[in-house]
Amino acid sequence: MYIWQYPNWTDFTYEDHLVKPLLQEVLTNHQRLLVKSTDLPKDLDVQAQMDALIQNAINTSEIEGEHLNLGSVRSSVARHLGLEQAGFTTGQISQPTEQTDSLVKLLTQVTANLDESLTIDQLCQWQSALFPQAPLLRKIKIGELRDDAPMQVVSQSRGQETVHFEAPPKADLEKQLTHFTAWFNTPQQPNKATDGAGIIRAAFAHLWFITLHPFEDGNGRTARALTDRALAQWENTSIRFYSLSSAIEQNRKRYYQILEATQRVKTNSQQANNQINDVTDWLVWFLTIFNQAIEQGLQRIERVVDKSRFWQQHSQTVLSERQVKVLNRLLDSQGEEFELGINARKYQSIAAVSKATATRDLADLVNKQCLKPLAGGGRSTRYVVKKQREAD
Repeated sequence: MYIWQYPNWTDFTYEDHLVKPLLQEVLTNHQRLLVKSTDLPKDLDVQAQMDALIQNAINTSEIEGEHLNLGSVRSSVARHLGLEQAGFTTGQISQPTEQTDSLVKLLTQVTANLDESLTIDQLCQWQSALFPQAPLLRKIKIGELRDDAPMQVVSQSRGQETVHFEAPPKADLEKQLTHFTAWFNTPQQPNKATDGAGIIRAAFAHLWFITLHPFEDGNGRTARALTDRALAQWENTSIRFYSLSSAIEQNRKRYYQILEATQRVKTNSQQANNQINDVTDWLVWFLTIFNQAIEQGLQRIERVVDKSRFWQQHSQTVLSERQVKVLNRLLDSQGEEFELGINARKYQSIAAVSKATATRDLADLVNKQCLKPLAGGGRSTRYVVKKQREAD
């Protein structure tokens, strides 16, 4: 049986002694993030926000197996934040697409106008924004609740089909969504950044909505957007310095496992009815992932500061346009895309040059103290940005 088949299944409970220590750790790290972000100069503040939004767009799509072009996402983020003419797209030549523009617009809208009530129509609009163009290979309902057909989460392996979850039937869906939005719109006290109630509420909202699975497609991305809104309401700000979707994507397999384990109920358990509302395992996982997202936000701020210092140091260094493009890509993606550095082949791909030119450019960047080679590379030497303290 599934959790939604029990009465009052949304009266969630949890074991406080297991949740409280994690919640306190999250609150402590979140306070560190607030302090660091407050200390950022205005231009760096905007760059950190921009980077977090880019990661959010890229990774909420990656979770569903959809790969977006980084340059297009960056251009869309710059456009929606009004930064196209402010130098924040340096080195990025990809044009925004209808898909990336629509997704970024959605991600900015969900954390805006935080006092407005959530409605079913609004949820439908969010889902519609995920599909600016109807899929070519299959027909789905866009901007509407799913139809009467059973909604199942299914996987296939070696020709065998496994049903991981079946959502509530359509007949009861609108009533359950009305209950959900009424709960979501009910103010919780206290609701402030120093209290953990808003984080618990965000975790409950994610689980509740994804269990209802109200759309034919886009449920996961809509759930994550909804969670972002709940967290923004807790923080009482639309400004984001972390990406929850990025942390979820890095733990995608466990994400689906913990959802399935929480949504399924072992009917042979004598205590099933007593434990049905206990979502301690889900909360523990959610808080762990949220904490990871905050830690990544702290690293992102450090990266933005490092980038600023780098260009201050090299303000008089003569570099080609393609070298600037590659350096910006490295500085924007340290610890993520280029965790192991960049090699000549990757330089070729980014700068669209020959292998010989890539090799010369990399050697020139080493000579100019912009990059340093990693040990043990041989013919496939990898390079990382040389930070100011290393160059001094």
